[in-house]
Amino acid sequence: MSALADMSELTDYLQELLRDFGPIQAKRMFGGYGIYHQGLMFALIADDTLYLKADDQNRGAFEQLDLPAFRYAKQGKEVTMSYYQAPADMLEEPEQAIYWARLAYAAALRARPLKK
Repeated sequence: MSALADMSELTDYLQELLRDFGPIQAKRMFGGYGIYHQGLMFALIADDTLYLKADDQNRGAFEQLDLPAFRYAKQGKEVTMSYYQAPADMLEEPEQAIYWARLAYAAALRARPLKK
């Protein structure tokens, strides 16, 4: 099975897991997926790994669990994005999934540009 098929299965699984969080959409991007709720990207899937949006207010929760930030190579340099790997128990327990999705979505809301 291709990696893209695996990621498609993961996005289907996430939609079921996060049903009580609310509807999510997966949009293909850069060989992975952006995961959206109410029009805001709060997670991404790359290399069969789920990453969640982080900022100064929730980054400590990820760092406390020693979860790595999402990094990729661009023009020979490593770029770190404001997304951290989701904890393993998020994918196993619906209550944990909703808790972490809410943390990530709150960070996405805070990162939104203010409307004039």
